This record gives sequence, structure tokens and C-alpha cells, in this order.
Amino acid sequence: MVTRSDAEAAQQRISGHIRRTPVLEIPRGSVAGAAKVWLKLEQLQLTGSFKARGAFNRVLSGIAAGQADDVGVVAASGGNAGLAVACAATRWNLPARVYVPETAPEVKVAKLEKLGAEVVRTGRKYAEAYAAAVADASESGALFCHAYDQPEICAGQGTLGLELLEQTGGEVDTILLAVGGGGLMAGVAAATESSARVVGVEPRTIPTLGSALAAGEPVEVDVSGVAADSLGASRIGGIAHEVAVRTGVESVLVEDSDIVAAREHLWSEYRVVVEHGTASAMAALLSGAYRPSAGERVAVVLCGANTDLTDLG
Repeated sequence: MVTRSDAEAAQQRISGHIRRTPVLEIPRGSVAGAAKVWLKLEQLQLTGSFKARGAFNRVLSGIAAGQADDVGVVAASGGNAGLAVACAATRWNLPARVYVPETAPEVKVAKLEKLGAEVVRTGRKYAEAYAAAVADASESGALFCHAYDQPEICAGQGTLGLELLEQTGGEVDTILLAVGGGGLMAGVAAATESSARVVGVEPRTIPTLGSALAAGEPVEVDVSGVAADSLGASRIGGIAHEVAVRTGVESVLVEDSDIVAAREHLWSEYRVVVEHGTASAMAALLSGAYRPSAGERVAVVLCGANTDLTDLG
């Protein structure tokens, strides 16, 4: 279980080590029905995504517990989580080994190597890289950092929710964010429980949250589509499912074409560069998959920017 108090403890732990990312209020009337719409510019976070929050909390917790030593840390990641873990490990001079699928974008692999991480490519899907990383940690004794399904990881991501509440004066009614494995959703929903509702937005081609809510438990889904590089978990995490049920998180599905259009819109209108997975959250508003009620105050989390710029024109 992850709660607001866990996020508050994480906020104290990682304060001064990560960035407080800005909030942009977009022009009134940009979204029909909404009284206000804010963009939480988390793509400006260290390593280009929200993942730094959870990684720093996990590594700092491990150091405090004597679990992180010269053996270092191990992670499995399609890119962003690995970048965050490598960054955190480097900050405290710990070696980092990151397992990635063979399909991981070159832009993310290059950044991992630049941060000094040892990159191990294995399998076509995240699940295969994950299994290899777990086996490595078990054998080597390294601190294992899950991409999305560890209490410290989720609590760290929850600091974004606390920060957003502070920046909007607690006025936000609804928070839209992209869901893959669900670590961000779990942390933010726990941190803002009783203060704001969270809506998880996911590509129709990777409905991890919607499928879990329908089945009453996390279930395997096929992974495909334009956002598979960053939202490519084949099932939602157990922590995320528990928090979603407890706090009433809803699932909204968007089409790949709407994700592409939202990404281009963010660039053309606001000069904001994000990944396709990140653009899912904005796609829900622009496509009408999520329609705010009259006077609703909505925050859209833009959670990552590690993307190829060549197709933005």
C-alpha cells in the first residue's frame, strides 16, 4: 500500500536532489467546459521524465537501509526508468546496470551510456528484460529498482502530485496522466487522495489499467502502437491496481492517431516537446475522450520528453 504520508516522506527525502518543475496555465477556452487547464511540465525533470523522483527515493532509501553499496543498482527499463536509476546511482557513485529490450529507442540507450550505466540488451519486450534484471540482482546482491511496482518508486512519483497541489493552490479538480505500468498514477493518486481525482489515460493498444479494472486484478495485455516505447508494460503493477481501486481512478482510452496529433499540438502551440506516451494525457482532452464538466479545473501531466525530434517538423 502507498499513501499520502509515504509521498510526503519521499518529498522530504529527495528534496534538493530533483527539480521542482513548472506549471503552465493555458489560455482560458482552450478546452471546452474547463474553467482552467494547467500543464505540469514534468518533461523538464532530471533525465527528461518523472522517473527521477521514484529512482532517487528508491536509491536514497536503499542507502539509508544499508542495501546499496559497491555492488550498485540494477534496473530493467524501456528507457526512462533506466535513465533515472543511472542518474541517481551516479550521484552517489554507485555502479548501475540497466537491462533494456532490444526495441529500446537509441536516443535513450545513448543517454544511458552517457550517464555511465552498463546497458544490457535482451529480449523484444520489457518482460524479458525485467526477468533478466531480477535474476542479476538476486545473484549479484545489487539493489533492484523496479520501473513502477515498488513502494519507494511509487511514493517518489507521488511527490509530483504534492507539488502540483501546491502550485495550483489546491484548486485542481482532476489530474490527467498517462498510464503504462502505473507507478506515476499510483503515486499521484495516493498523494492527492481526497484532494483531486485522477484519470489514467492509456493508448487503446495498451489498456493495462482499463483491463485490470474490468478483470478485478492485473492482467496481461498485448503491447503495440506508437507509445509502446514508453508505455510498454504488458500489465499494470499490483500497487497501481490497489491504489486505483482504493481512490477511484478512471481509465480513458485514446487512439494512436490522437496521440500523434496531441504531440504535434503541444509542439506547434506551446513549443513543448514530449514523447508519444506523454502526449496520451493531452490527447484525452483534445480528442474529447475526456470531456470536462462545466467549470472543471484540470491539470495535464506531461511526464516525459525523451523522444526523437526529427518528426516534429
